[in-house]
Amino acid sequence: MSRIALITGASSGIGKATATAFANNGINLILCGRRQERLDSLQEHLSKKVQVTTLKFDVSNKVEVTNAINSLTDEWKSIDILVNNAGNAHGLSAIQDGDVDDWDTMIDSNVQGLLYVSKSIIPGMVERAKGHIVNLSSVAGKYTYANGAVYCASKAAVEALSEGMRLDLTQHGIKITNIAPGAVETEFSLVRFKGDEKRAAKVYEGFEPLQPEDVADAILYAVNTPPRVTIADIVLYAGAQSAPTVIHRK
Repeated sequence: MSRIALITGASSGIGKATATAFANNGINLILCGRRQERLDSLQEHLSKKVQVTTLKFDVSNKVEVTNAINSLTDEWKSIDILVNNAGNAHGLSAIQDGDVDDWDTMIDSNVQGLLYVSKSIIPGMVERAKGHIVNLSSVAGKYTYANGAVYCASKAAVEALSEGMRLDLTQHGIKITNIAPGAVETEFSLVRFKGDEKRAAKVYEGFEPLQPEDVADAILYAVNTPPRVTIADIVLYAGAQSAPTVIHRK
């Protein structure tokens, strides 16, 4: 059987683009997400190229994560690539005005969710002495910006976890890649601004943002390097972007 990749947050954006890129390169897929109808549609499309199965769960729910991954049949359990893509941003406000529920949601998904999924898959990789984990961070995890303290903190945690995983797992033949995108045109801003389409659209006005496919290309490059190469960290900015909040708009 060809390589198997498990991708969280596969129903849209970077996760969906990564699934498509992997399928085009013969990598079999375990597509994970909360929206079954979207997973089914993507499965139908990509199963013309590779073997595809789906798992419906919320990464922030430890029981759901464990039960879903344990439900995989033997042919799907030898996961070669894990792409920890699921995550979110909620709200944009000064720390003193922040919504505690928003903080919980970001930390639960961006940090605990990544850990829950990883913990379910890493032991098998260690046993087989091979594997590759790709963690989706953000430039916000490298450079904190005003009104985004908790989101930035959650992505800084992903950066730390990528480094820690590499220190712990390299000896077991497992590669760790951290991907830190800048402004990518996805549902990210629509979620952050709680469905406010006008406000979300303004984020991408006046410049050409990255597309999910651009990030997927970087992920595909990282997982296709030979055993002697580990791509430890990739930062991607839009062409008009020089820092998380510095964008040269026309």
